[in-house]
Order: sequence, then C-alpha cells, then structure tokens
Amino acid sequence: MGRTVVAGNWKMNHGPRDAEAFARALRLPHNPELEVILFPPALSLSALEQALAERDFSVSLRLGVQNIHWEESGAFTGEQSAPMVAQTGATHVLVGHSERRQIFGETDDDTRRKLAVAAAVGLIPVLCVGETLEEREGGRLEEVLRRQVEGALDSASTREALSENGGFLLAYEPVWAIGTGETATPDDASHAHGLLRKMLQDRLGSDSVDPRRVPILYGGSVKPGNAAELLEGADVDGVLVGGASLEPDSFQRIAEAAG
Repeated sequence: MGRTVVAGNWKMNHGPRDAEAFARALRLPHNPELEVILFPPALSLSALEQALAERDFSVSLRLGVQNIHWEESGAFTGEQSAPMVAQTGATHVLVGHSERRQIFGETDDDTRRKLAVAAAVGLIPVLCVGETLEEREGGRLEEVLRRQVEGALDSASTREALSENGGFLLAYEPVWAIGTGETATPDDASHAHGLLRKMLQDRLGSDSVDPRRVPILYGGSVKPGNAAELLEGADVDGVLVGGASLEPDSFQRIAEAAG
C-alpha cells in the first residue's frame, strides 16, 4: 500500500453552516501520499464541497455520503439512490456501517445490494465490517468477518464493476469499540486486519481487483491520542474517524499522525 487514508464520518452532525465553518477552519498536513475523505450528512454535502473548493490542500481530499438505497429510484421516502449521489461531488459511500446494521436493522443482503449498485454507478464504496462484543467473546471474530466480506463480494459482476470503477475500501469497525470509549489495541487491529487481508486474497485472488491494493481502515474510537499507534499496526492502511472528525483541530491532528 502506498497511500494512507484518513476518513471522517460526521454521522448526524453538522448542518450546512457548520460544514462551511469546518471547511474554513480545516488545516491539513503537506503530504501528497495522504488521502482524506469526509462523509458529511447529505444535506451538508453541497455546502462543504463549495467551501472546500475555496481552499488549497496538498492532500487528496474527497467527499462521500453515509448511505444509499439499493434501488435506482422509486417510492422510498427519505432515501437517496446511488445514481443521485453520482450526480453530486461525492466520490465515496459508506456501506454496511455498524450503526446501519445495529440501529436500522440492515442485513448482510442489504449491504451486498448497496455495494453492487454503488460499484455499478462508479461510486467507491467503503465496506464496513466488524463484530459485536458478544461475537468477540464467543470466539467468532473470523467467522463474522468472513461472512460479512464474502457475502458483500459474492457477485462476480460486482467485483468486475469495482475493478473497473475505482475499487473499494474496507473498514474494520469492532462494534464494541464504537462510541464506547473502548479502542482495540494495535495488536487487536493488526490481527483483525490480517484476517481481512487474507479474506480479500481468498475472495479476490482470481479477479482483476488486486487484494493487496484494497486499503483496510480501522474505525472505533480513533482519537488524536491513539491514531499514530494504531496506524503503525501491520495491515492498517488508515483510519475511519467518528466523533473526533467533528472538530477541525482534532481531525487535523489525526491527519498529521498519518503523515
């Protein structure tokens, strides 16, 4: 892996005016090898895009959305489709985030369909996977991760579309470490990421998507104080930041730790 990725998921925070203020205050390190992706709420995407366009950064700075529906259009009040998102300035989309799974009851099959439609329209998915505390304590880490990864990448046509349209990223989110203040140790993260790298090799080994070039991010209570240590772990290619991405200063410090 050549690039390091620092992604910020704002979740249901920061309206358009807040997004503009964030963009004006944001400072990022001079690091051409760093890729930064911000996932604001959909309502704030345009305001953030316009405000960032007035700034000059030396890093690759992209925007994404936090969710899509698997249908292209229809009577799905409150939803947004992948073709709609593709008409905006967004290039990435979170798929299978633990909060979508845990709070909104999304299934592995929902994740598979969302990944497929994102790939089909040229959005770059960030596939989120991870185990609950109960699954971890039951010794089911590898079983859960394999089910989530292989289920999402089951379709040969999806894998081909991913290869043709920019690939994808994988984010390991131990559910027990999200919003709890608990964080996986660097050894925990490296172990899980090593399993995921092997699963990608098993699933993609005969396809045109190079499993060695799929960035694997760690997400789970990433903060300025632990980012550097986490990023030093084997097979940890970046971080997916939640709460600490809401303040420009803390997000800047995490980006600096990556560079």
